[in-house]
Amino acid sequence: MPFTKLVKNSPYFSRFQTKYKRRRSGKTDYYARKRLVAQAKNKYNAPKYRLVVRFTKRDIVCQIVTAEIAGDKVFAAAYSHELKRYGVENGLTNWAAAYATGLLVARRALKKLGIDEDFVGVEEADGEYKLTEAAEDDEDARRPFKCFLDVGLHRTSTGARVFGAMKGASDGGLYIPHNSKRFPGFDQESKELDAETLRKYIFGGHVAEYMETLADDDEERYKSQFTKYLENDVEADGLEELYTEAHKAIREDPFKKDDDDGDKKDKDYWKAEGKKYKTAKLTREEKNQKIKEKIAELAS
Repeated sequence: MPFTKLVKNSPYFSRFQTKYKRRRSGKTDYYARKRLVAQAKNKYNAPKYRLVVRFTKRDIVCQIVTAEIAGDKVFAAAYSHELKRYGVENGLTNWAAAYATGLLVARRALKKLGIDEDFVGVEEADGEYKLTEAAEDDEDARRPFKCFLDVGLHRTSTGARVFGAMKGASDGGLYIPHNSKRFPGFDQESKELDAETLRKYIFGGHVAEYMETLADDDEERYKSQFTKYLENDVEADGLEELYTEAHKAIREDPFKKDDDDGDKKDKDYWKAEGKKYKTAKLTREEKNQKIKEKIAELAS
């Protein structure tokens, strides 16, 4: 096929359709969002919830979100930096932290709805594949809180941390339709999940193995890379106990506050905080006055 030059003339630009802003900035996959948001028409105005999982450089964000005409509405949220309240001070973006953050948002959502005792999920994580089922009560079976995983632009490769957050939320008592194919420990040939491998990731076993290997091979690099762990007296053999206690504490009180939380800041405080680092816009008269003052200063 011969090379044809694309002529971008006036008719081209007059017919050009601009994509959505969040598509242009590479933040939203609208092909996926359209399908995640669409609700069955026979459910009328019933909200359709999504478990939104996002990763930043130093944090993990887990939110249960529903779409409305005015915009998305967050029903419950949890962040990995909140795990410090439950004893996890380091490694706040690894697989084990993703699981704990998913567990935290699940327990918060169920507590908010008042059904946290009906749907306890998997109290002791064992790495087995299990979906939350309806709870049997005196009158009838109560269906669990259902939401769908929203990975955004994250690569859904086998063993990805996004599935750690999903596993945590599922074990926390939410019903998230999924299978075990993308969990660490799934064998593509036998089509079976090695629960022991998945359990190892949930309790930071892979981190512990790396810590031990690095300590034997290069002690200087080990001390450099795991400085914060060593400062908090966290050793490789103590990680499983650390995460076990964190999971237990999350279930006991998902809305735990910081010990030194202090008084609640009012709107005026945050308004002043926002202005602190911004240069206030000046009017035309103020700008001219500032110029005159500078000229006078230079002239003197």
